[in-house]
Amino acid sequence: MLTIRDILQIQAIEGIKLVAGTAGIDHQISIVNIIENPDVFDWLASNELLLSTGYIFKDSQELQNRVIHELAANNCAGLCIKMKRYFDRIPQNMIDLANKYGLPLLELPFEYTLSKVIAIINEKTNADYDALNRRSLDLHNALFKIPLEGGGIEQISAELADIVHNPILILDRDWNLLCYTDHPDNKTPLHEFLSLQKNRPIFPSGFTEAIPTYVSEIKKSIQRDYNHKHQTFKCRIMPISVSSHVYGYIVIFQTVRKLTEVDNLALEHGSTILALDRMKAKELEEVKLKIRHDFFDDLLSGSITSTETLHSQSDLHGLNINYTYYCMVVHIEPTLLDNYKDIVYRKYELEHMVKKCVNLIHGLSSKANGELTCYYRSQQIIILVGKNEHKPPVTVHETKAFANELVELLTREMKKTQFLIGIGSQYKTFSSLHRSFFEAQEAMRLMQRFKDIRIISHFEDYAVYHFLDSNIKPAEMEEFFHNTLGVIHYHDQTFNTSFISTLEYYFMHNQNVTEAAKAMFIHRNTFIYRIDKIKELLNSNLKNADELFQIQLALNLYRLLNKG
Repeated sequence: MLTIRDILQIQAIEGIKLVAGTAGIDHQISIVNIIENPDVFDWLASNELLLSTGYIFKDSQELQNRVIHELAANNCAGLCIKMKRYFDRIPQNMIDLANKYGLPLLELPFEYTLSKVIAIINEKTNADYDALNRRSLDLHNALFKIPLEGGGIEQISAELADIVHNPILILDRDWNLLCYTDHPDNKTPLHEFLSLQKNRPIFPSGFTEAIPTYVSEIKKSIQRDYNHKHQTFKCRIMPISVSSHVYGYIVIFQTVRKLTEVDNLALEHGSTILALDRMKAKELEEVKLKIRHDFFDDLLSGSITSTETLHSQSDLHGLNINYTYYCMVVHIEPTLLDNYKDIVYRKYELEHMVKKCVNLIHGLSSKANGELTCYYRSQQIIILVGKNEHKPPVTVHETKAFANELVELLTREMKKTQFLIGIGSQYKTFSSLHRSFFEAQEAMRLMQRFKDIRIISHFEDYAVYHFLDSNIKPAEMEEFFHNTLGVIHYHDQTFNTSFISTLEYYFMHNQNVTEAAKAMFIHRNTFIYRIDKIKELLNSNLKNADELFQIQLALNLYRLLNKG
């Protein structure tokens, strides 16, 4: 393969001179490219010779130093700067740093255009491409053979680690560990600086959040430094992706040696094979999920009438028919996805988000005061919490306390996402579980209908409203409200008063004038004046039990009729 030493001997670019980094004079060159953009560093490849006029770093010593550092870190062949455009001579700080890293730094005479230099060098390297292509095909065949013979990501990881002669990590798209392979020549074993627990995050959030969102478009590995207890580890990160869908990442720690051109080819092939493996795993998971979802849909709709089917299917899906269960429904509203115009991509991201929420909920299962089972449908997660029939029944307060912990966790971990939770009652018989599910959905519906500020509600919070809404026709509701509180509502609309809300606070605080006035943030005398005016309008002293019942019923209808 062509080297920097060979470049210096090419007659067609006579006058090119090596001014620093002589230790790297035998660096091999696989490709020549131009660097005139400061955002190019993530796109660098090993054995790449970079040409530049120096325009991007002519006014910044910091950027000059960074260019040398990034090229050396990415195992590039060298940097060649065209003279007399922006530099009469290469800055001393770049020369010193190039000598430190052993990165060849060359001066290109002014008369040569960068495009001509690229054409000359590429002509010399064409013969090397044939050998590289044959090696690439061998790598592809070796890696592709693994899944064909029934192997999985563990075998692919082991093969990659052997090829690149460095330890390998395979992570999912949320940076959770799927598998890893350390290398026998690694003098700093992975377990000494990483927590290698499967299906758990490997890196701190600060490290992963710094990875650019366009990483899947780069189609090659990017260089990063991982710092741990005053130690810096060079690693390369390769996305496992198809189109714009990221399925995970390959992380290589260069603790044994730097990656070569062939190593980078192996990573590209490995990424493709792993993407196919992840797609296959996803399809199998979707089949299993469909079977599971169908069962839960039938269970929660009350469609399963056969006791034998209920027993067998419940055991299969981890439910105990001897337990008493209650249902909780979590509705997810991801505002982050509003910007996605691609419907397919939006659906893919939503499903991924919901799955992440399910995993978070499972992580909090010890706080559920019972055995937790959950599955998801579109933007909803259905949670079933079961307790041994001989244990005390769960209280409304306990269910809300657990729901509060869920919301706190989900809100903390899922940014720019809103959550609503509806909770159903606990039923003694397993066959009545569908009623708890209906109640949780109904609590959610009424909470959204009333546009309450609360984000957690139990069916009992809206039991009266549900009864009224289910048994009284809208026209009958309207007539009752008009006959009972129509005059108060008319007064509010005409004179911009707040007598209806005053009545609501009055009953909410058990007719305690002082407490109701505090809740409304008004003076006690003002509240008394309002109540006196209401008594006058209703021609009532607000003491008759039947009248009070009718007024409270009318106030409930007021909310259902959305007259506020």
